[in-house]
Amino acid sequence: MPVNALYRDDFYLSTCEAVVTAVHDDRGIELDQTCFYATSGGQPGDTGFLERADGSKITLGQTKHGATKDIVVHVPLEGQEQPAVGEKLVLHVDWPRRYKLMRMHTACHLLSVVCSYPITGAAVGEDESRVDFDMTETIDKDDVTEKLMELVRQNYPVYLQWITDEELAANPGIVKSKNVRPPIGLGRVSLVCIGENSAIDSQPCGGTHVSETQEVGQIHIAKIEKKGKENRRFRIRFGAPGDEA
Repeated sequence: MPVNALYRDDFYLSTCEAVVTAVHDDRGIELDQTCFYATSGGQPGDTGFLERADGSKITLGQTKHGATKDIVVHVPLEGQEQPAVGEKLVLHVDWPRRYKLMRMHTACHLLSVVCSYPITGAAVGEDESRVDFDMTETIDKDDVTEKLMELVRQNYPVYLQWITDEELAANPGIVKSKNVRPPIGLGRVSLVCIGENSAIDSQPCGGTHVSETQEVGQIHIAKIEKKGKENRRFRIRFGAPGDEA
């Protein structure tokens, strides 16, 4: 059944109460509401645990969507107890992991500002993320790093605006990705905006992000790889250049 996905409106919500609405044959658990982000758009789903009334824990290995985007399935690790339909639980997101993913995802948006080329692919990770661009130009990774860090230091606000699916369809030019469809199908689409009045960027995205760019922290472009004639892969890592050496 459709879930009240609390994370869509509050990226910093790491715990909430919920009621079990379904338990699948493959052990996946559905809840009436959740603060767990489900794998989508290149960002991994949340991990953490579900706390039962007796204090015991059901540890989750992944969170994913069901048949549609309005269904979220919480998948326990092997050997975990299964709750009963109607049981009340307290949800606890692995916050340190989620926050790193929020910082990384925001960094990917900043990279798309510095490199204003069509995006052909992306993957957000805890320690390294990648963004692929449709480009042939040679570009210096240290120069890109400096421009990224300038956006971080300026501490621009990051916030959501909501538009309808129809408004997005009428304005296809706001989509930077060539191959990935924006998160449509729920009736409304979230625009991740950076800077006052979206002065720096505005992009349809259903992922989780920090609230200001300085929260991204120190990042750098570790590598730029040639992936085909007209494709370049940028690898973003935390820390200063040379930290991974």
